[in-house]
Amino acid sequence: MGKNVFADLGFSKAEAAALQARVTLAVEIERYIEKNGLTQAKAATAFGVPQPTISKIVRGDLSRLSVEYLLKMLARVGVTVQLVAGTRKPLKRSVAA
Repeated sequence: MGKNVFADLGFSKAEAAALQARVTLAVEIERYIEKNGLTQAKAATAFGVPQPTISKIVRGDLSRLSVEYLLKMLARVGVTVQLVAGTRKPLKRSVAA
């Protein structure tokens, strides 16, 4: 098994990466809600979204929530998100003499 369960399930690399990003952000939203002891209604107010959106996140229904939307939710409550990009294999560089 790889690092991305969605890739293991047969999704394309691009779709697997997007799905994994959404799940990671949703987990952070859930952690914030739990850490702060928020009800779904209070979480909705804090994140600036309708309560049904919080319900969808808690249920894992992320199909209509974009990475950008989830990022904005986290930003509204002061959660900093760091994106790390890179390749799996280091690039070989020629050394000039």
